[in-house]
Amino acid sequence: MAPKKGAATEDKLQLGRPGNNLKIGVVGLPNVGKSTFFNAITHSSVAAENYPFCTIDPEESRVAVPDERLDWLNAQYKPGARIPAYLAVIDIAGLVKGAAEGQGLGNAFLSHISSVDGIFHVVRAFADPDVVHVEGEVEPVRDLAIIHNELRLKDVAMLNKYIDANQRNIERMGSGGSVDDRKRKDDFATIVKVRDWVQAGNDVRKGDWSNREIEVINTQYLLTAKPVTYLANVSEKDYLRKKNKFLPAIKKWIDENNPGDKLIPFSGAFETALAAIEDPQAQAAFLAERGGAASAFPKIITTGYDSLHLMHFFTAGEKEVRAWTCRKGAKMTEAARSIHNDIADSLIQVDVMRFEDLKAAGSEADLKAAGKLIIRGKDARIEDGDIVYFRSGQGKAKK
Repeated sequence: MAPKKGAATEDKLQLGRPGNNLKIGVVGLPNVGKSTFFNAITHSSVAAENYPFCTIDPEESRVAVPDERLDWLNAQYKPGARIPAYLAVIDIAGLVKGAAEGQGLGNAFLSHISSVDGIFHVVRAFADPDVVHVEGEVEPVRDLAIIHNELRLKDVAMLNKYIDANQRNIERMGSGGSVDDRKRKDDFATIVKVRDWVQAGNDVRKGDWSNREIEVINTQYLLTAKPVTYLANVSEKDYLRKKNKFLPAIKKWIDENNPGDKLIPFSGAFETALAAIEDPQAQAAFLAERGGAASAFPKIITTGYDSLHLMHFFTAGEKEVRAWTCRKGAKMTEAARSIHNDIADSLIQVDVMRFEDLKAAGSEADLKAAGKLIIRGKDARIEDGDIVYFRSGQGKAKK
């Protein structure tokens, strides 16, 4: 039956924690280039030695999210400060086969993955006799399957623990019962359903769940519920010639097991050399010598950011031009809370300039003269790239 005319459509909930301060973890087998990737992308100095478990405690850093719109606004307003949006990246030590049962430092590492919101899954796609591989030979598809299986097994174990702890009480309730009892039984049935799905070899994130089921799933912090971006670490030679013998098999495995997930090749060796050059002219010369090659990091960062269902809006003025992070589909009050709770709590309306309209007009004054300034209520949805001015009931505003 079609919905009644004018009936509100329920917003689809998202897997994962709500909020804007989300983190993405770098995951993979030992010695596949995770810490090398992390060092280069964050300009950090995490140890990256040629032996397993070099990284034990997770390291965290923030990377700026590139956006040409912010660059344009900066040139337009010439502010005192230019502040981009950021993505928090965490370097997590390598998993090994049997990690879900405590092999290696498995339980600790799996708990580190549980604390992040998304995954950069790094897989080694280069052969080098001087770099030890924990499984012996370089076989990326096998490595992908190992990590996938360990995360899945850990989810099954966590779900079974919940089921074992609650099953007897649920069975005692019988049929009927109070509203709270019925809710507990429904929640338990959802956990069993999710356990069966994962036990059959599927990731939670690939299931078709109702909003009520997603609410229950989100209380469990399951590893396979997190979005994944696959990063293939290739040699510098392969990266520059855009050809690698392992990539077709990696892509096939992803399409068969996790269709829709992104695969991005990068070279840890290339990115490390590039990151070590601080002078912009020297960087340009380095890239020119390599046929005009470019870093893969901007694409990796924006893809990871997008996988977390994040977007950003802007505030712009003489003091600063700034990108603020919020969840896709956020209302104006939620977006305002990214800036300050007081602004969100007393918000009345929002002046909105669409970036495309501002760029086409050439200036804020010309946009307003053309009647393109949009007034939105506090319950309206903010859209990616909006330039906003929040008007509050306490005389406070943020531009």
